[in-house]
Amino acid sequence: MNCIKVPQILMPKEGTDLNKWSVVACDQYTSEPEYWKDVEDIVGDAPSTLKLTLPEVYLGNEDEQTRVDAIHSNMKSYVDKELLVPLDKGFVLVERDTGREYKRNGIVVSVDLETYEYRKGEASLIRPTEMTVEERIPPRLKVRQTATIELPHIMLIIDDPECSIIEPLIARKDEFKKVYDTKLMKNGGHITGWLIPEGSETDDIMAKIEALASPAAFKERYSLDKDYPLLNMAVGDGNHSMATAKAAWEEIKKGLTDEEKESHPARYCLCEIVNIHDKSLEIEPIHRVIFGADMATFTDEAVKFYESKGCVCEINDELKDDDSQDVHRFVLLSEGKKCYMNVSKSAWGIPVATIQSFLDKFLKDHKDSKIDYIHGTDVVENLSAKSGNIGLILPEVKKEDLFIGVIKDGVLPRKTFSMGEAYEKRYYMECKSII
Repeated sequence: MNCIKVPQILMPKEGTDLNKWSVVACDQYTSEPEYWKDVEDIVGDAPSTLKLTLPEVYLGNEDEQTRVDAIHSNMKSYVDKELLVPLDKGFVLVERDTGREYKRNGIVVSVDLETYEYRKGEASLIRPTEMTVEERIPPRLKVRQTATIELPHIMLIIDDPECSIIEPLIARKDEFKKVYDTKLMKNGGHITGWLIPEGSETDDIMAKIEALASPAAFKERYSLDKDYPLLNMAVGDGNHSMATAKAAWEEIKKGLTDEEKESHPARYCLCEIVNIHDKSLEIEPIHRVIFGADMATFTDEAVKFYESKGCVCEINDELKDDDSQDVHRFVLLSEGKKCYMNVSKSAWGIPVATIQSFLDKFLKDHKDSKIDYIHGTDVVENLSAKSGNIGLILPEVKKEDLFIGVIKDGVLPRKTFSMGEAYEKRYYMECKSII
């Protein structure tokens, strides 16, 4: 079953200031209202996606409903006044320069929400990488339920180690019609998009993406010793937005005939597909610090926990010279001292799942202990130097581990990895009708 549909994308009419039109994903800078105030000042009275979305910094504010009502009014106004005009049906090939060594490449498509599920344990072709917090969906539904158009900040990842789908298109980008080319505000870099019209080219793209989840190739790529549900794409960014679109569609389709369900615009969600092997994607581990814990108690309980799960856990003062891929290794830090925890015969697919499973149990049993998730090893070292704190340095995240983790463990544990800084997240640009 193909997850993808060719959309008819809406873009602002010629002459629109795209620098003011395009703003960063609404789920960024959620603790920095000054960022969004600055965006408001930059945009002013100009047409902008800022006026079509609700920055999450404002969720729960007294004026939240007023903002939601204004969003719906602006959507109608932009369509009625023909500020938004349809492109020919097709995909948009995207090249994003964030100032790093490599540019990020992607394709904007529509995906069938019938092929996506966000609850753990589902066997859908599109699944989240991390656990969906369902309590975060209802506030977003206020915007989605009566919206007339959608704007994507969702990024889906495919596992194409041969770089055979998106990368060859970028090499031929000048063959396609350029539909936007603009600098992005607030240190967002630069973005360019080309239209790939519906036809043989889009058919080829869809066939190649679908082939990534063919049963034989799937089993061979991941060296699977038994049958697991096929996974075609995983949600790298924007899962709660996609979950909201899914929840809205589930309500909408209750009032539709089978024929209407097949073609209703709300069934299809606009997303950007990116290859996890794109050179621009830097996947970094997120480390942990436990506050209010005793190291001897912690390691003793770790050994017992893993033993109960059929694993072998060893705590060593020195790093063992062992390159085995079957051992999940962690560095433990406390009061300036370092030791190493090796877990072999792990019941989990990737190291972060191995350690988080124990941490969840430890924190449940020790109510006075707390956890924080840290990006830099230097911060972990500083925090763990204080009495009663334990730092855990996690190994580097391998890109292929992201898919293995979702395939074998259902979803990845929370705070598994970081995929770029806030300014590198997707900026709103394309729109699509959902009515």
